[in-house]
Amino acid sequence: MRKELVISNNEHIESSAEEQTGGHKSEPETDRSYETDILHSELDYLRDQFWREDFKDVVKTKSKAMQDVLQKVQQVSNTRTTVLLSGETGTGKTLIARLIHAHSNRKDDPFISVHCGAIPDTLVESELFGHEKGAFTGAVRRKLGKFELANMGTLFLDEIGTISSAVQVKLLDVLQERQIQRIGGETNIPLNVRVIAATNDNLSDLCAKGDFRRDLFYRLNVFPIVIPPLRERKKDILLLSSEFISHFSTQLNKNITDIAPEVMDAFLDYDWPGNVRELENIIERACILEQTPTLRPSSFPIEFFKNSLGQHPANIDASLPLGQARQTAIDIFEIAYLTRLLEANKGVIKDAAKSAEITTRQLNKLMNKHALLRQDFVAK
Repeated sequence: MRKELVISNNEHIESSAEEQTGGHKSEPETDRSYETDILHSELDYLRDQFWREDFKDVVKTKSKAMQDVLQKVQQVSNTRTTVLLSGETGTGKTLIARLIHAHSNRKDDPFISVHCGAIPDTLVESELFGHEKGAFTGAVRRKLGKFELANMGTLFLDEIGTISSAVQVKLLDVLQERQIQRIGGETNIPLNVRVIAATNDNLSDLCAKGDFRRDLFYRLNVFPIVIPPLRERKKDILLLSSEFISHFSTQLNKNITDIAPEVMDAFLDYDWPGNVRELENIIERACILEQTPTLRPSSFPIEFFKNSLGQHPANIDASLPLGQARQTAIDIFEIAYLTRLLEANKGVIKDAAKSAEITTRQLNKLMNKHALLRQDFVAK
């Protein structure tokens, strides 16, 4: 596991804890579950240890916008204040939430992550607030919710804009009263939980449409942090790319150390709708395909070269030997030509080969060379 990390897709590191007593006496049938939850919490704690570093060692950035984000993280970490993280998909909202927790005085207590958009509406209340045995059909034992699991620690509510109006009412009440009542229960359970919410929606717009309670929005938006998209962090693209190459090269037991200049030019021209997560994923794919120490255009999808082909038709690096520069230009041309050829023929190899006046064998050989898949061009 890397000690130095960048804003990336780390959402797979989530709490798997299910239950915990939260200081209340368990029924005998829940004791084993309680012990399991404690073990899960300890595992989550150990997984989070690599975030316990100075900010400069954890997040590398040359972007003024990201430096401003990190400054806000430092300012708010040691408070109890509710934080609302906003940003496009893949910008690193989960990592920022973990940074806030790891640099707070709650760092030794649980960090519980809830992906609100992934939980069916009928189960959200039970997941967040828990339920008593017999509260509804199927409730064969007491279940403690994520709020209780996060007691004394941090609860991260991702995709908060997806929760139903009924859950919004309950969540507002919890934030105001700082206590919960399990479904089917009558006891008010006091809580000391720091809430961090995240959204890729514009909650103000949702409020205007009546899809999100304005009073809940105000409760969540006490300390807003907006995370910039990767296209506004051009200075970080090379930095992030180098970090990902180093990581995946080691993981795949390869010796990839560099990225071709024409690839980096294309990266800078690309809009990155999937942000840092997309960059990480595409470099992982390229590292799998690449057979040389340098990531070349042939290891990347043509989408990354469409803009740069128009602006720099040959993408020629005069510092390269003639043969290498020629091959690079040929690779870029072949990728662009084959992509448009296959798109025009809807992925039908026979028709594409006929249009190109080559054999199907020659076409398949070129497609294999550039990792182009027929199914990617079949009309849907």
